[in-house]
Amino acid sequence: MDQTLHWFNSCLEERGIMLSPLQLEQFERYYELLIEWNERMNLTGITERDAVYEKHFYDSISLAFFMNMEEITRLADIGSGAGFPSIPLKICYPHLQITIVDSLNKRIQFLNHLCNELKLDQVLCLHSRAEDASRKPEHRDCYDVVTARAVARLRVLNEFCLPFAKPGGIFVAMKGSQLHDELKEADFSLHELKGKLMKQFDFELPNEKSKRHFVFISKSASTPKKYPRKSGMPLKQPL
Repeated sequence: MDQTLHWFNSCLEERGIMLSPLQLEQFERYYELLIEWNERMNLTGITERDAVYEKHFYDSISLAFFMNMEEITRLADIGSGAGFPSIPLKICYPHLQITIVDSLNKRIQFLNHLCNELKLDQVLCLHSRAEDASRKPEHRDCYDVVTARAVARLRVLNEFCLPFAKPGGIFVAMKGSQLHDELKEADFSLHELKGKLMKQFDFELPNEKSKRHFVFISKSASTPKKYPRKSGMPLKQPL
């Protein structure tokens, strides 16, 4: 095991996450495919191997430091880009049923290829805008956990993500810093979309020491019929 994999494996072991040789191979193949496809399309600005393992893989898995993923069945990842955080979580927790929603078809093509290469089952990669996907009965009000990693401001994310969560489910916004201003401006959207702020966690990447912030929002009831508004509206006119 080389130095990068040893560091990655050891850091996760310290958090109680034990990876098999197969899972470590899957992460290494993930890295190879990410770099290969990144030459043809813009998947990530982070390409150095140590940085990918820390800022993408470890950072994605860090959600599991703050919630018991063994108790989660269905997870929706909105605006996933190159598969973060859902694919690293799926590798670590193979039982998860994952739905990835992304509006760019090229990224969905990459993710489908990635899942085939890594032999990941129960992963649906959906080419759609979040506003359209969450209107479909098979995705509305039905996920245990919904994630979004640094996609937009919280009051916009609430309208993108909360319609996917089931009543009693959780939306987790994974952000790069404290959200005091965003939380204040998100009060109305939380009320409208049946969300309630549960808890927040701060986290620091082990080597780079950059800050991460997690906002956990619970959903108390089904999404009102008028939400989400038509595509583009949440960004143009946030609640």
